[in-house]
Amino acid sequence: MKLATPLSTRLGLRYPFVAAPMFLLSNPDMILACAEAGILGCMPSLNARTPQQFDQDLAYIRARTDRPFGINLTIGLTPPERLEADLAACIRHRVPVLLTSYGNPTEFVRRAHEHGMVVFHDVIGLTHGRKAVKAGVDGIIAVAAGGGGHAGTISPFVLYPWLKEELQVPIIAAGCITDGRQVLASLSLGAELCYMGTRFIASAESGAQDAYKQRVLTAGPEDIVYTDRISGIHANFIRDTVPADFEVARGPDGAKRWRDIWSAGQGVGLINQIKPVGQIVEDLVREAHDAYAALA
Repeated sequence: MKLATPLSTRLGLRYPFVAAPMFLLSNPDMILACAEAGILGCMPSLNARTPQQFDQDLAYIRARTDRPFGINLTIGLTPPERLEADLAACIRHRVPVLLTSYGNPTEFVRRAHEHGMVVFHDVIGLTHGRKAVKAGVDGIIAVAAGGGGHAGTISPFVLYPWLKEELQVPIIAAGCITDGRQVLASLSLGAELCYMGTRFIASAESGAQDAYKQRVLTAGPEDIVYTDRISGIHANFIRDTVPADFEVARGPDGAKRWRDIWSAGQGVGLINQIKPVGQIVEDLVREAHDAYAALA
């Protein structure tokens, strides 16, 4: 069984896996570890506090690998000046893949395509998927129920094949993919890449604090809460890190979203060890092949 797909081959990936961009957690060293392992490592541009730091991060990555990686631009959540500076840095450093979210990607697609870059856009349903296709994106990140961070409510069993049929563009499966069995299932449903965030929180290279990584190991699906009280948009968090009185419009005191209130998906139930990114990728490949052999 070969795991390669047309999209992973086009991107030059050894395996059709994406380490999803995670706010505060993804970092340049994770991207480099992913590149070495043959998958697409990604991080949000906003993980760098300033445009200057982001530019330095891209230079650091580019000096150490010529393999593909991705940068997430959060269109509707980033100040326009910062967004423009980050896009310019991506173009200047020839970032191969842009992942856009929370806004209209049309202008980003236009400028990215002028420089040979590929653009994927996050959606949780068909309405925004159609808008993204109209904008000219190269693929749709279909975020199903149970995924870490901002996720949708539609089962992956229908979301991936439904969007593939309706939109006629490559689908990147996202939401609760934590082992090779789910990789195989996602590919069988028509996805061309498998997008994993929570699985890589518990990696040696992740920027998560040790207590956060350990909580991912001990939590189960029932410990995950889907709420809009933290960021104003429904997302999944580890329940016991969410203060009972937390409000989106709170003052500067108290727990801070993402830093103290930890995001994770329901896939925590299948994660029980902290490992280097390279070992996680090896495990995923072995598990997918074992699952295929068991079915065959």
